Amino acid sequence: MTRHQAILAAALGLAAAVPAEAASLDAVGLSLGNMGNPFFVQIARGAEAKAKELGGAKVQVTALSADYDLNKQYSQIENFIASGANLIVLNAADPKAIEPAVRRAQAAGVVILAVDVGAAGADATVMTDNGEAGQLACQYIVDKLKGKGKVVIMNGPPVSSVVDRVAGCKAALAKAPGITVLSDSQNGKGTREGGLEVMIGLLTAFDQIDAVFTINDPQAIGADLAAKQLGRTELFITSVDGAPDIEAALKSDTLIEASAAQDPHAMASKAIEIGYDILQGAKPAKTTVLIPAKLVTRDNVGQYKGWQAK
Repeated sequence: MTRHQAILAAALGLAAAVPAEAASLDAVGLSLGNMGNPFFVQIARGAEAKAKELGGAKVQVTALSADYDLNKQYSQIENFIASGANLIVLNAADPKAIEPAVRRAQAAGVVILAVDVGAAGADATVMTDNGEAGQLACQYIVDKLKGKGKVVIMNGPPVSSVVDRVAGCKAALAKAPGITVLSDSQNGKGTREGGLEVMIGLLTAFDQIDAVFTINDPQAIGADLAAKQLGRTELFITSVDGAPDIEAALKSDTLIEASAAQDPHAMASKAIEIGYDILQGAKPAKTTVLIPAKLVTRDNVGQYKGWQAK
């Protein structure tokens, strides 16, 4: 090694030994599925509470609906970068196609946290254990039907959380050979209106349905409305979320009997915590954090604290 190379190596070694200057937390941007869904409202609240706890009252938090529109989400990320956001909390409209926008933000020095669904290239991901959530909701179906019956899986937007929930559901149903899955491809779009429309079609197509699994609570509410409109009472519905509407549904005269509850407030809070640590120069111990789900039923809903307790 020449003297010049030795000096250069020493300089590089010294630079590597000096920790990066910690960045303050000034602004957080959230690009979420749909702010009309109470789940995403709670994510926004959890993120804002933790951001202000860590960065102080001055931290600006902006939450926007991407409406599962990739182009809209790209524009939101660009705007967050331009406005000086330190952290972006991202509920990806398309977990793979969003990667160029993620890389663009990171190149600008912004930390990207994926919540609820994965996002290629994100610094970390925090989500419900969606496979477990689907399994819990559909094991309830298997147990109530004693392993025999005709079941519908009402699918949703093709994001990782939905894919995992459906996979968990199918794994539970597959253990009961007497269960027949009549349909698993109809997309309720994650909304009450979508659930209503799809369920009307399913009830028209099938004379007998014993149970329905929907990928989230808004679709479950829509499915229940559809069944009432068509006078179908032979079935029951399970879901994922544990949203306030489902708490009310489980306590009243509906066909909804169970929902695997998520904790969106805790999910968002953990994402902000990890992002803040990254800003301080600390690598996360885990780049994927799974929040356990808990099955809420008509029998135990009285003990369920719910999202509003946050």
